[in-house]
Amino acid sequence: MVAGASIIAVALSGCTPQIAASIDVPEQVDGALPDDTITQLQDAVTSAMTLTGSTGAIVGVWAPWSGSWVSGLGTQGPGGAEVTADMGFRAADVTRAMTCDIVYELAAEETFSLDDPITTWVSGLPGFEDITLRQLCDGTSGLGSYQPLLENQVLSNPTRAWNDRELLAYGIASPRLNAPGVAYGNADTNYLIAGLAVERATGERLSDLIAERVAGPLGLEATSLPGPAAAPPSANALTGYWSRPNPEGVWNCTDPGDYTVTSASFGAGDSGVVTDITDLGRYAQALATGALLPDDNDRFAAPLPTYGEAPTWFTATGGAYQAGSLIGQFGSAPGYIVGAFADPSTGMSVAVVLNNSGGSEAVGAWLAWELAAIASKAPAADGRTIPEAGLPWTAQQMRDNIGTVAICPPAQ
Repeated sequence: MVAGASIIAVALSGCTPQIAASIDVPEQVDGALPDDTITQLQDAVTSAMTLTGSTGAIVGVWAPWSGSWVSGLGTQGPGGAEVTADMGFRAADVTRAMTCDIVYELAAEETFSLDDPITTWVSGLPGFEDITLRQLCDGTSGLGSYQPLLENQVLSNPTRAWNDRELLAYGIASPRLNAPGVAYGNADTNYLIAGLAVERATGERLSDLIAERVAGPLGLEATSLPGPAAAPPSANALTGYWSRPNPEGVWNCTDPGDYTVTSASFGAGDSGVVTDITDLGRYAQALATGALLPDDNDRFAAPLPTYGEAPTWFTATGGAYQAGSLIGQFGSAPGYIVGAFADPSTGMSVAVVLNNSGGSEAVGAWLAWELAAIASKAPAADGRTIPEAGLPWTAQQMRDNIGTVAICPPAQ
């Protein structure tokens, strides 16, 4: 479970500026969610599996007032072994939040200022003095992305190790989305640069910083940023697939490419981290409650619309998204679509991974929000009370959203 008590404190040995982090959430009921709630949750995940061409999924849902459900669903591939809840996978864009954890920690320690130009901490960026470290994490730098430009190379050579500077060159060569500070833009280059900045500021590798400042203090034993050598996400990994359309636009839903073994260097500070579902659920709570930062931090104080016509309840800032009362991240990495969100007040946390990255990464958010809508209505255990706060969407609305981007519609 995510929380065994109202305060989670995990001891950490070694040289680190933060010995342990506490996640202040309501005490987690020690038991399973009611059968009816689990049935609804399982139906939501299996439906999304079908529509995304995923053979397997792993899900964790923790409702402190009611219970929890952590499970592997489906198989490792057609006719393959059953998926188990302890399998590792790529955390995708949740890495962004972790990279920005470090940015905000270093700012709190006055190692640098969030308003420093990125050129102060990352060399080789002439003409980018108008972008600040804060704007990288807020997604308001106006920079474009590098990953879409290199997708075909990853498809054809997934084990290639990438140099950060090569990725950076593609990112800054992409057309700017807008002037700095004007609007939010979903761009991976922001977090690649943020990772380079914290490395320069500390003299440490980003992988070590994540271990010392994020995974260690939170007790995330399955979470790390691997080196550049191609490898599966863990010794016991969820197999990751990547369906692609043929020239006629028909998606390969029966024999997708296997992208379990890739190089985390392509994701770097944007999407390179690996994890498991228990760690991911715990991290979502830590992110939502600001467990790694001082109480007076302003990380989520000025959220921005995620796009022009976005609902007012869906905003972004600080390397994370805010959806109603939830805070978290979602996205995709080769082989996986991921979503993880938590409510800092109720402590509810949802985390899910699907093992086919062919479809829209938005499924990671929509499925997490569908699960949250179901879990938010879970009956209270004896002596507990259901939180009064609700979510500004229904489970059915999120399921309908997933249907609009289905790449493998069910047979009629």
